[in-house]
Amino acid sequence: MRKEFYIAFFAVIVLNLIFLWVWTPGLYSLCFFVPFFMLGFRDIRQKRHAIKANFPVFGHLRYLFESIRPEINQYFIESNTDGKPFSREQRSVVYQRAKKVLDTVPFGTQHNVYEQGYEFVTHSMYPAHLDRKDLRVTVGSDLCKQPYSLSLLNISAMSFGSLSPNAILSLNGGAKDGNFAHNTGEGGISPYHLEPGGDLIWQIGTGYFGCRTHDGDFDPELFRKNASHPQVKMIELKLSQGAKPGHGGILSGKKVTQEIADIRNVPLGKDVISPPAHKAFKDAHGMLMFIQQLRDLSGGKPVGIKMCLGHRQEFEELVNLMVKEKSYPDFIVVDGAEGGTGAAPLEFTNYIGTPGFDALVVIVDCLRKAGLKDKIKVIATGKITTAFDIVKLLCIGADATYAARSMMLALGCIQALRCNNNKCPAGVATQDKNLFDGLHVPTKRTRVKNFHQETLEAVAHVVGAMGVAKVGDLQRHHLHKRVEQNRIMTYAEIYPN
Repeated sequence: MRKEFYIAFFAVIVLNLIFLWVWTPGLYSLCFFVPFFMLGFRDIRQKRHAIKANFPVFGHLRYLFESIRPEINQYFIESNTDGKPFSREQRSVVYQRAKKVLDTVPFGTQHNVYEQGYEFVTHSMYPAHLDRKDLRVTVGSDLCKQPYSLSLLNISAMSFGSLSPNAILSLNGGAKDGNFAHNTGEGGISPYHLEPGGDLIWQIGTGYFGCRTHDGDFDPELFRKNASHPQVKMIELKLSQGAKPGHGGILSGKKVTQEIADIRNVPLGKDVISPPAHKAFKDAHGMLMFIQQLRDLSGGKPVGIKMCLGHRQEFEELVNLMVKEKSYPDFIVVDGAEGGTGAAPLEFTNYIGTPGFDALVVIVDCLRKAGLKDKIKVIATGKITTAFDIVKLLCIGADATYAARSMMLALGCIQALRCNNNKCPAGVATQDKNLFDGLHVPTKRTRVKNFHQETLEAVAHVVGAMGVAKVGDLQRHHLHKRVEQNRIMTYAEIYPN
């Protein structure tokens, strides 16, 4: 788009110069087009805004609409149910923290505190002080030889292929600069994950990308090779994800370049559809054996599972088997049915899977009942944009969190909802070089780091204001909810252990 724009305007200028010699009105035309030409030239050269770089001159319309967003963005405010785009407030928080601009709010709270469903924490007359070093948790059970110190906030699973090279470089660079972890997604470890040097959580899905044979089976030796990379700190076995539980991943053939085909060992230009189930195991016993195999092959690194909770009985049976065989994962990632994705069938997105908050309660309580909560760390996901989102999940029982959409917003995502057709205008979810070239990696990696840093700083302030000295001391009784007009309950009352 940028090349075509530049050529078109250059042609207009040349034509106007010609007309200027033979026809006086050409001067007026020249005066009209030259300012736009100069603005477009400046847009192409600037590095701060991918939209302006990808769509010179016309990209300014986006910022015009944003300036009157109380009206333009009413759709986002009214439709901010789970799975829908972030609200104006949520997006503003991410943008402000990513850019390190003033994020204070005038005129008091932005919520109706007397509305049913309003959630809050209470403060202490004796606030505590939390150091940033306290905002980490050690992942690795007694079965693990290489435990990892994990930040409370990390980048959730988003594969190279779904995201552009520049997006992956920016995310991993931000993780490197901010000392937190970057989940690779199930698309395998690409050169863009490795180049910046940030810590990686290698996710392995049913397609076994990065550790598969040509037939799509698990390849132990290829896994050992990639898992031994020093940047790989943890291994995550994906059973299911909230956006399409029980369905498997989908990558449009429009995004399958030769590079992606080589990394994933799949055909060029064809849709990549991961199977819904793993070939390496068929039941709970086989899963535990496979987890231990991955742990051994990786040299004792933490191995966990990611799941959207389905049949509760199946999870309870899995936990009981963990106790019986004294074999268990080092961590469990809880994804909710409201999770997002670049592409998924409508029915799976809207009607299958347990919502994340309910699933987190079930999984935490089940582990506590079995005496495994201290051995298995729980990582929660779910539209995290603010410190309160993190504190809320920690109160319920999570040990750390993942964020996907807010990290994309920090990259410059404008929620254009073009993730599935390779036409992301911000250059985030596309393999079109004309688009992702506009995403300036040094600028965006700094914004990713800033968002992480500012959000965790806010977590420390919130928890300190509550009078809690360590995040590990947060309990459900710290979190309150208005359940009726004149009735407030703690989450310890709503969800007793």
